[in-house]
Amino acid sequence: MTDSGRTLIIGVDGGGTGCRAAIGTPNDGVLARAEGGRANVASDFALSIKNITSTVEAAAERAGIPRAELSKAAAHIGVAGVLGPIENAQVVSGLPYGSMTVTDDRPTAVTGALGGQDGYLLSVGTGTIAAASTSGTFTYVGGWGFAVADQASGAWLGRAALEQVMLCHDGLTDHTRLTRALLSKFDDDPNAIVAFSMAAKPGDFGTLAPEIIAGAQALDPWGQSIMKKGADHLMRCLTRLGFLPGDTLCLSGGVGPHYADYLAAEFLSGRIESRGSALDGAFQLARSNLVNQLESN
Repeated sequence: MTDSGRTLIIGVDGGGTGCRAAIGTPNDGVLARAEGGRANVASDFALSIKNITSTVEAAAERAGIPRAELSKAAAHIGVAGVLGPIENAQVVSGLPYGSMTVTDDRPTAVTGALGGQDGYLLSVGTGTIAAASTSGTFTYVGGWGFAVADQASGAWLGRAALEQVMLCHDGLTDHTRLTRALLSKFDDDPNAIVAFSMAAKPGDFGTLAPEIIAGAQALDPWGQSIMKKGADHLMRCLTRLGFLPGDTLCLSGGVGPHYADYLAAEFLSGRIESRGSALDGAFQLARSNLVNQLESN
């Protein structure tokens, strides 16, 4: 494919609960998308590479593109767990595409949600991204991963919920309807919670987030308190990034929009809906990277 407008481009958004891929060309845009298993290279590198590869191949099959053509494609891989040049190089060496740029999952989320415009993003899913975009430059607060950060995230909510359940079981605080419901998921057996926690990845903890959110919406006192605690952290992040009342703010991710009920009003006056997903951002960056590469040659 010598025509740059027909060159295959691939965008990948990989995170703790799943991987998404889009394939297309600069002229035609996205031809097909696919979803696959989790992809956090810090949690499980080999599984992440396997899931990225199979998800891209699934998208290619849907678009009627032979697998052999993927080796000629230009790709932007935005994947959780890329901490620096070592992980970057490992991802590049592990994937079969013609040319690649690799980042963590923050630039793709910001690019997709804000559509290349200035503003602020709180992308809260399995993990948490707090970011500002100014004239194409991104600034971040947090995003250091579940082990030491990701406050307000789905994984953080799930882990906090199980900690609360154990405190209730030990009689150190009172059960609520939500904590009793969570305990029942483990057959009312605290040892089952311990066993789960020993093997759980961030995405596993994140699977509990919908119940916590629903509990808070049903006015469960503990559910509301943990959502408020998460919102307090997110507001501190925005303030640190320089947010001012009226600035553009997008809440994205599976958990992010649910924090709108807990953020102070001054943070929401400039709120916008997401202009695109992190996968849209990855595809957009892949296209921009290809154009820049051709212009520099």
